[in-house]
Amino acid sequence: MESAGENTPGRFSRMTAPGGTFAPFRHSAFRAIWTANLFSAIGSSVQSVGAAWLMTELTSSHRLIALVQASVTLPIMLFGVIAGAIADNFDRRRIMLVAQMGMLIASGALAVMTYEKVVGPATLLAFTLAVGIGTALNSPAWQASVRAQVGREDLPQAISLNTLSFNMARSVGPALGGLLISVAGMAAAFAVNSISYIAMVWVLVRWRPQAPAPVRQAMLPSIRAGLSFCFGSAPVRKILVRGFCIGVGISGYQALIPAVVADRMHGGEFGYGLMLASFGIGSIAAALVVAPARRRWGTEAVIAVGSLSYVASIVALSLLSSVSSGLPFALIAGTGWVTTLTTLNVAMQMRSPEEILGRCLSIYSAVTFGGMAFGAWLWGAVADGASLPVALRAAAAWLTLVALILPRLAPMPKPHEGRVTIS
Repeated sequence: MESAGENTPGRFSRMTAPGGTFAPFRHSAFRAIWTANLFSAIGSSVQSVGAAWLMTELTSSHRLIALVQASVTLPIMLFGVIAGAIADNFDRRRIMLVAQMGMLIASGALAVMTYEKVVGPATLLAFTLAVGIGTALNSPAWQASVRAQVGREDLPQAISLNTLSFNMARSVGPALGGLLISVAGMAAAFAVNSISYIAMVWVLVRWRPQAPAPVRQAMLPSIRAGLSFCFGSAPVRKILVRGFCIGVGISGYQALIPAVVADRMHGGEFGYGLMLASFGIGSIAAALVVAPARRRWGTEAVIAVGSLSYVASIVALSLLSSVSSGLPFALIAGTGWVTTLTTLNVAMQMRSPEEILGRCLSIYSAVTFGGMAFGAWLWGAVADGASLPVALRAAAAWLTLVALILPRLAPMPKPHEGRVTIS
């Protein structure tokens, strides 16, 4: 019988072998970018806490509070397709550098203006919108560059690990942000985010990917080619429909949780950070198991479980009145978020040809985040017109309807349906 010490290296070797859970870490470029992105994502989470909580202090409008979330996702809908064409026509590393520098400057300016106490609701939304534009530019180039960092066999695991990085940041960042705001103020949260971009800028400056030079095309025909493929491919159309409809529903939690904590749970900025941290911990747990779950039960079952878990969490939060009672349901919401969105992302990646990969991913992001932006506005309006519990339950009802109807109207593609060969 093997001892524990003898068995552990063998198990670790299997996990880092091609196709294993941690196989992408064998690639030095992936390791460096993953680590830098983790720090950047922590900074973004800290800023998200600061921006959302600052808006609760600047206004009592649930719609404006929800628009903080919408202002981050709306640019992905508006500019994402153009950003995808840019990612396919220009050097992706340089695109990411420009985007990261732009977000660094915007976050730094927001920190200074907040410190000087000259920020109002409109100014805050303008700066979060600017960061959202940077994200919209960065996202297609970053997602499309994963293939240049790892091989074909490790691509699904790389996507899951990138999701894991993002959600590790969402577990650490919010609690850190809440603590930082309570000790040092809002401006400190925005300053930390500005500094967090430096690591990614440094890694990108040093990275020299071995990738063929992009074949440039005119922008409008390039965009048209991406749209033509995505909406002409039946498997991809189904993924886009699911992304939009799920995005509308899950945005209810993200957009209204600051108001729920402030108005119904009577919590402070640290309590809000704890709620987001619990959401992030659930996301981490899901990111570690979603790939094997998908292989064992299939995409349709995994999306259904994730969606209904999210529904249960939203309904529970509409009934609760304290942060401590909400933490377990925030954790469950985090598992549902990652389970659904990671599964959709992998399905899209596997059905996108290399030559239009950036455009395909940007169209997917535009549709999904467009659904989130619309949902944030919609549920905020419902909360202002009726109440927070009514808005949360309406979002849960929509997501339930989507989980029950769309598997029949727009079923997820079968494992080899529309799948492209990745070299």
